[in-house]
Amino acid sequence: MRRPFHRALAAAALALTLGSCARTNDTFTPHISVTSEGSASRQNSFLIQGYVLDDTGVTQIAVDGKPIPIEPGSDKLARFRFQTLLNTPTGRYTITARDAAGNEGTLVLPVSVDPARPVIRVTRFERSGNTVRVAGTATDNVRVAQIVVDGNRLNITPGPSVDFYAETTGIWADIEVTDGAGNRATLRAR
Repeated sequence: MRRPFHRALAAAALALTLGSCARTNDTFTPHISVTSEGSASRQNSFLIQGYVLDDTGVTQIAVDGKPIPIEPGSDKLARFRFQTLLNTPTGRYTITARDAAGNEGTLVLPVSVDPARPVIRVTRFERSGNTVRVAGTATDNVRVAQIVVDGNRLNITPGPSVDFYAETTGIWADIEVTDGAGNRATLRAR
């Protein structure tokens, strides 16, 4: 009579041991990141690229409810790309990703078409011997992204209006300003 008791005890112990090995539920929602340089362009059609990170693997990526191809590679780091097409100056795309456990991540990406070039205004120009000092303000309807003086990129905080100062050598200073959409304006300060 003792054998059935031992078998029952062994079966219960095995069930408890195996039950503790069961995988916990996946609560990690897919994380969507856009790696394109910006969500603004001079053109109304431009490429958006990014990736989705998930611990169980991405099974589907969709843009505005329409599935898009997942590029070859790891399903835990799924790369994607799609082409925008805007009929208005601004728009937005809703990117969703689903993992193997059914969790869904969402990213709403605002996009815009910006054909306007930035504006450069020199507020001070002085030359002392071979040294040139130039100060001014760069403005843009969206965001000034970069200022370069004589080939040297200035350290700025991007924004709609950015004050700048630079020292260089020569008889003038070539200033180039780029906005978030890639529009460029140039000015030779003399």
